[in-house]
Amino acid sequence: MWDLVPQPGIEPGPPALGAQSLNHWTTRDVPERLNKCSRHPGLWKMLMVAVCVALLGCLQAQEHQGHVSVILLGATGDLARKYLWRGLFQLYLEEAGKGHSFRFHGAALTSTEQGQEVIAKILESLSCPRDMAPSRCAELKAQFQQLSEYRRLKMPEDYLALSKDIEARIQHEGLREAGRIFYFSVPPFAYADIARSINSSCRPGPGAWLRVVLEKPFGHDQRSAQQLATELGSFFQEEEMYRVDHYLGKQVVAQILPFRDQNRKALDGLWNRHHVERVEVILKETVDAEGRISFYEEYGVIRDVLQNHLTEVLMPVVMELPVNISSLEAVLEHKLQAFRALRGLQRGSAVVGQYQAYSGQARRELQKPDSFHSLTPTFAGILIHVDNLRWEGVPFILMSGKALDERVSYVRILFKNQAYCTQSEKNWVPAQSHCLPRQIVFHIGHGELGSPAVLVSRNLFRPALPSASWKEVEGRPELRLFGRPLSDYYAYSPVREQDAYATLISHIFHGQKDAFITTENLLASWGFWTPLLDSLAHEVPRLYPGGAENGHLLDFEFSGSHLAFSQPPPEQLMPGLDSTPTPSDFQVLRGKYRESPLISAWPEELIARLASDIEAAAVGAVQRFGEFHLALSGGSSPVALFQQLATGHYGFPWAHTHLWLVDERCVPLWDPESNFQGLQAHLLQHVRVPHYNVHPMPVHRHRRLCAEEDQGAQAYAEEISALVTNSSFDLVLLGMGADGHTASLFPQSPAGLDGKQLVVLTTSPSSPRRRMSLSLALINRARKVAVLVMGRMKREIAVLVSRVGREPQKWPISGVLPDSGQLVWYMDYDAFLG
Repeated sequence: MWDLVPQPGIEPGPPALGAQSLNHWTTRDVPERLNKCSRHPGLWKMLMVAVCVALLGCLQAQEHQGHVSVILLGATGDLARKYLWRGLFQLYLEEAGKGHSFRFHGAALTSTEQGQEVIAKILESLSCPRDMAPSRCAELKAQFQQLSEYRRLKMPEDYLALSKDIEARIQHEGLREAGRIFYFSVPPFAYADIARSINSSCRPGPGAWLRVVLEKPFGHDQRSAQQLATELGSFFQEEEMYRVDHYLGKQVVAQILPFRDQNRKALDGLWNRHHVERVEVILKETVDAEGRISFYEEYGVIRDVLQNHLTEVLMPVVMELPVNISSLEAVLEHKLQAFRALRGLQRGSAVVGQYQAYSGQARRELQKPDSFHSLTPTFAGILIHVDNLRWEGVPFILMSGKALDERVSYVRILFKNQAYCTQSEKNWVPAQSHCLPRQIVFHIGHGELGSPAVLVSRNLFRPALPSASWKEVEGRPELRLFGRPLSDYYAYSPVREQDAYATLISHIFHGQKDAFITTENLLASWGFWTPLLDSLAHEVPRLYPGGAENGHLLDFEFSGSHLAFSQPPPEQLMPGLDSTPTPSDFQVLRGKYRESPLISAWPEELIARLASDIEAAAVGAVQRFGEFHLALSGGSSPVALFQQLATGHYGFPWAHTHLWLVDERCVPLWDPESNFQGLQAHLLQHVRVPHYNVHPMPVHRHRRLCAEEDQGAQAYAEEISALVTNSSFDLVLLGMGADGHTASLFPQSPAGLDGKQLVVLTTSPSSPRRRMSLSLALINRARKVAVLVMGRMKREIAVLVSRVGREPQKWPISGVLPDSGQLVWYMDYDAFLG
C-alpha cells in the first residue's frame, strides 16, 4: 500500500509488518502491530506508530460505516422468490465484513405467521457461488437468515412501527444509520399509498440516505407515465428513485458503452452512417403468453418488451459517446439527446402479429364469448431512424415476439461491405478476407451460444475488453452464428456470469444510478412510443401458427421509412373479424326473475352494464358515506367483469373503495386456485385501491388452513363488523352454481344457510377441501345484491330456480333476498334463453 524506505542511521522496521496486505487487516491485528512498532526506537518508531494509529482509526471507521435496512415490499411474490431474495443474499455475500451492518425486512400484506413460513422456505433454498467453500457458505447463509425477518406492512401505522423498530435496534447496538432501501415488488396501483407512508413515517433520520426501487411497468402511455411520475415525485427526490429495467443489469448490455470507450480508436471511423448498414436489436421467445393473458391484453408485446428493454438496449448504441463515460450526468444527457433525435414513428413503421392460439387462450382465461377475437399483438417488428448527422439513413430494427422458433436476445451491428474477392469462398481466411460479413454482436443471452458474449468479426479488428472480467471463448467448431462459424469472430464471454438483479441490487446499495431510468428519460421514451401505440390500437395483427411452423410468415422488408411483411398472409390464417357480430347489434332485455329485476344481454354487453351499475353504486355510496364496501365472488364468471372494471372505468372511486371476498378456498393466498389470487391478477394490479382497503379472507392462520381452533371465520366477521356499518355491504356480487349453490354455500350445508353467524366454514360435495364463505344472513344485509349467471351450462338450473320458492337447504341461491336492499339478476342470453 505504502512504500516506506528507511533512512540511513535509522533501524529498519520489522519485515513482518508488510507481509500481510493492509486491506486484510482488522482491528484485532492492530494492537499486535502497535506492539511490534514500539520495539523499534527513533524516527522509524515514531513514524510507524503514527501510521499504525492512523490505520487503527481508519479500520475502526471502516468496520462501522453504518447500518443499512433493506425492506423488500412484496417479499412473498413471484419476482421476489425467483430473483430478489437471491440478489439480496448475493449483496450480503459481497458486503459481509466490509463495514456495514444489515437487516433485511421482507414485507407483504399476508399475516405474520404465513409470511414467516414463506420467507423461511425462500431463504432455505438460497445457494452460494460454486467457488465458495461449503463451510463458508453455510456460515454466511445462517447469518443472512438470522438477519432476515418478515413483517406485515399494511396500514400507515405499520410503517411508523417499522421505523421505530429500526431506530431502537440501531440505538441498542450503538450503530449509526447509513440508509434504507425500499424495493417495490408490488403492482403500480399500490405505489402511491406506500410512497406516502414511507415519506410521512419511515424516512431515515438526518445524515442517512433513502433509496426507493421501482419495478416496471412505469405507466401504460405518456399520460399515465406522467401521472405516476408526478405522484412519486411528490414523495421522493429524483436521486432517491431507482427504476429497474433488469436488461440494464445484464453483463453484455452493461458492456456496450465501455466497449465503445475502450475501442475508440478502431470504432471512431466505423460507428456512423458511412459504414453501418443496419442495426438489429432482437429478443425472441419460444414461450407464449398463457397464464399472463390479462397482463398481455393490457400491455401487448410493444409495451411489455420494446418500449423498455429494447429501447434501453438501443440507447448505448445510438448515443454520442461522452468524453468521460464514468460521468453519470454526461451519460444521461447524451442518452436524452439520443431520444430527442429519434424520428417519430408512423403506422407504416411497424408490423404486428399474433400467434393463432392467443385469442382462444384469452377467451378461456378472461371468460370471453366464442365470438371474441383479440387485437393484442404478440409479435412486433419496428423500423426506427435517427435524425442526426451520425446515423442519418441507417435503419434500426427492433423486433420481439412470443411463440417464435428460438429463444435468443442480441444487438447486431452489421457493417457495409463493398469488396469483391476473386478467390473462391473456400480459400477465404477470416482474419484477412474483406468479403466476409463484418459485424459486431452483443449477444445478451440464450440462443445456440447460450452464454452472454461480445463478438467482433476477425476482418474488423481485435477488440480490447477488460481481461480481469472477460475471457476469450474456447473453440466450438460446430457452432455457427449468423451463418458463419464461431472461428470467424473474436469472441469473449464473462469470466463469471452474474445475475442481472444481483448486479442491479449491488448498484442500488452503492448509489450507482447509471443502470437505472430517470424520470426525464422515461417520459421521453413514452413520448416516442405512444403515437405508434395509438395508431395500432385497432390494427388487426397477422396470425402465425407459432414455433418452427412460422416459416417465412413473419419476415419483413423495409424501404425508406416503411416496413411491411415480405409475404401475403395465407387465407386460412385470417380471422374473419368483419363478420363477427358485436354486442351493439343486440338490445338488453329487461324483465323479472323470481320477482326481482332481470337484465339479460349478450356477454360483453351484460358485463359492461354490470360494471356501469357497480360504478354508479360506488359513486353514490362515496358521495353519501365517504366509502364503498364491495364484496366479490371468486370463480371464472367474474373475471370478465374484473377486466372491464380495470380497463374501462376510470371514474371509479377506487381510493375510497373497500374490497372484500364473498368466499375463498382453503389454500394459501398465492395458490393459483385462490379467489384472492384471481382478484389480484385480473383487477387489483390494474387499479389504485389502497392496499389497506383490500381484505382477503384469513384462511391461512398459524401455518394451518381453515382449522376451526384458529377462528379465521370469526376473525373475518369481526373485521367486517368493525369496518362496515351495520355489517351491511353496499354491494355483494354472487354467482349461481349448476347445483344451485352460491358463494360457498352448498345444498344441505350445515352452516350459513340459516342462523345469525356471519362467516362460516363449509365443504363442497364434490371436493373435500374446505372453504370460507359469507352466510346468507350477512349477504341479505346488503344494500344491493347482484347475481351474475353466464353460459349454456347454467340454463337448466336457471329454469329450475325460476320455479321454486325459498328453499335454501335445497338450492342456497333461493335464500338470497336482501332484508331491506335490492336483488338484481344479470343473466346472459345463453343462460336465460339457451
